[in-house]
Amino acid sequence: MRLELRDRTILITGAARGIGAQLARAAAARGARVALVGLEPAPLRQVAAEVGGHWYECDVTDQAGLDDAVASTVQRYGGIDVVVANAGIANIGTVSTGPVDALARTIEVNLTGVVRTVSAALPHVRAARGHVLIVSSAAAFAAMPGMAAYCASKAGVEQFGNVLRLENRRRGLTVGTAHPIWIDTDLVRDIRDDLASFHTAQRKLPWPLNTTVSVERCAEALLCGIEARRRKVYVPRSIALVQALRPVVLSGFADRLIDRFGGAELAERMEAEVHRLGRSFGRTSVEGGQ
Repeated sequence: MRLELRDRTILITGAARGIGAQLARAAAARGARVALVGLEPAPLRQVAAEVGGHWYECDVTDQAGLDDAVASTVQRYGGIDVVVANAGIANIGTVSTGPVDALARTIEVNLTGVVRTVSAALPHVRAARGHVLIVSSAAAFAAMPGMAAYCASKAGVEQFGNVLRLENRRRGLTVGTAHPIWIDTDLVRDIRDDLASFHTAQRKLPWPLNTTVSVERCAEALLCGIEARRRKVYVPRSIALVQALRPVVLSGFADRLIDRFGGAELAERMEAEVHRLGRSFGRTSVEGGQ
């Protein structure tokens, strides 16, 4: 059954910027009540004012904070019909350039943050026989130098969603995982601006892995996925081919192909660029969170 969004309550993490903020706008335009969770109070307040929604400052790795955000949303709106676990970050650089805390922080936010978000909201979404959308990535199906922690976390997010779906099939709750490719957000622009090597590598990737999608188009795809209670949302849809060809994409043949296109040199250039930058996250990224 379709999930009509009018008068439904949607809680979105990572809602201060990018996909989360645009998803809030699109959901509100369909008549949904929106609760925004994130780390940046000023943009959260601004987006909430735009959509007439509720906002709560919270780090998704803080269980007590998430529990309070959920409780605050339930107190205001009476329940939660949809939760979108969207918060995510990406460190820049290879494993050898570290620091290890940046790698661990990426995994903590992207994977553990999803687990904590879903756990906090699940009793309410289950009671509403609603929908959980977990934002993974096309990076769950592929590997690229400089993205070890990001790819690992997004692959984990996909499997968490797959198991959560199986656990709740008989309870009326539906679960979807979203797999966007490069979305034109601050996070992606930061990486491109900081690392010339990364920008060059992205352009060399085969279609559809070299595709860039607007944040508006991405938010609309996610919202349509929620309404249809889809188990998988690919942005763009051609990313489904990457998942279908995952054994090839992650094969020894693919490794050799990446080497042929300068994979080893890419890693070396990236390490030098990160060393010159002197930081592990993008300029406008919130290093401590999402």
